[in-house]
Amino acid sequence: MFKRLFITLIMSCSLLGLLGQSKQEFRSVDVGEFAATMADTTYIVLDVRTPAEYAEGHIPGTDLNIDMRSSNFTQEALAKLPKERPVALYCRSGNRSKTAAKILAQNGYKIVELGSGILGWAEAGMAVEK
Repeated sequence: MFKRLFITLIMSCSLLGLLGQSKQEFRSVDVGEFAATMADTTYIVLDVRTPAEYAEGHIPGTDLNIDMRSSNFTQEALAKLPKERPVALYCRSGNRSKTAAKILAQNGYKIVELGSGILGWAEAGMAVEK
């Protein structure tokens, strides 16, 4: 009896823990899928590198540049990105963009993130513009 009650209690706590998790997920994709995503004009394309990095070269068709390292990244992103539009974002190598993707997904955005960043984009022979 005690064993059955204990198992039921553990299962209930696990289920409540899963239900309590309201974190949103994002998709990390390769260069080909990111390019296909960008072709869908409902997506806003966001570069989360610094303005200096952006000026050195960015993916053609990028709509916005908001510095992930800025102390007001979240506030600026929430102010500039309409929640009804999905966001495709990237950074240099994929590290900052994953952090930005988590933040935006937790705030209700649908996110696709370029896993290899603009470095992977360029290595795949895709265009970069200044």
